[in-house]
Amino acid sequence: MAPPILSLALPSETGRVLSIQSHTVQGYVGNKSAVFPLQLLGYDVDPINSVQFSNHTGYPTFRGQVLNGQQLWELIEGLEANDLLYYTHLLTGYIGSVSFLNTVLEVVDKLRTINPNLTYVCDPVMGDEGKLYVPEELISVYREKVLPVASMLTPNQFEAELLTGLRICSEEDGREACKILHATGPSKVVITSINIEGSLFLIGSHKKDKDNSPEQFKIVIPKIPAYFTGTGDLMTALFLGWSNKYPDNLDRAAELAVSSLQALLQRTLNDYLRAGYDPQSSSLEIRLIQSQDDIRNPQLKFKAEKYN
Repeated sequence: MAPPILSLALPSETGRVLSIQSHTVQGYVGNKSAVFPLQLLGYDVDPINSVQFSNHTGYPTFRGQVLNGQQLWELIEGLEANDLLYYTHLLTGYIGSVSFLNTVLEVVDKLRTINPNLTYVCDPVMGDEGKLYVPEELISVYREKVLPVASMLTPNQFEAELLTGLRICSEEDGREACKILHATGPSKVVITSINIEGSLFLIGSHKKDKDNSPEQFKIVIPKIPAYFTGTGDLMTALFLGWSNKYPDNLDRAAELAVSSLQALLQRTLNDYLRAGYDPQSSSLEIRLIQSQDDIRNPQLKFKAEKYN
């Protein structure tokens, strides 16, 4: 008899996460940015790498392989054949093709036949600051098929605009966008970065039941004069990690996630400066390993302001 899978036989109090994201040999984006933090927060994490690249695509060149939908499904079938397909959470990030996204939707259905209470945390990575970096046809697939099955959504401002058709020019617009997204499916929505007239903040929204308005809040975020890679992937992982520990307090989860991320970004910036590098000259690789204490035990330096 094969020995039991201990993460199934003796599950952790937190959960067992299937994370379908990109992978780079060097640097921290996608699964490289998400798996380690979730493990630090006590989760068993099984990564499926949607791509395997030498480095992220911001470098002059990169090499590697892309997983297609059929290959993804083969991995799922392999897990299922050995009764290994029980997960409490599914996490997805950048997805580059409609066919792969459609297979991810099949994965959601399959996982929910095994665990109907599966939490699906979706970062609908499509673009930023007005620039689309996935095929345009993905937008309608996210709108029509992904949103109805997602439990938590973490778009940025541009992605929230694409998904709702609403231009976000004010805090009120951001709150309204969250309500539109709730109506399509996810009970938890966090617009992770909204930039209006030079100020940066996130808006979180938790619709706890159909009859009442969502509980909404904002957290003002300081602008750091640099561009980092992998921060969106890390942020969504931290939201998954902390919101599961505080299921009824999305604002508390957001405070912890933002506090971790900001400490990590400040450390990254300081280390580049210490190395004599101009942090504004290119995108920076985050100091994930060096920031593990900030991930496991963040100092709460950012507070949520609840809307009435």
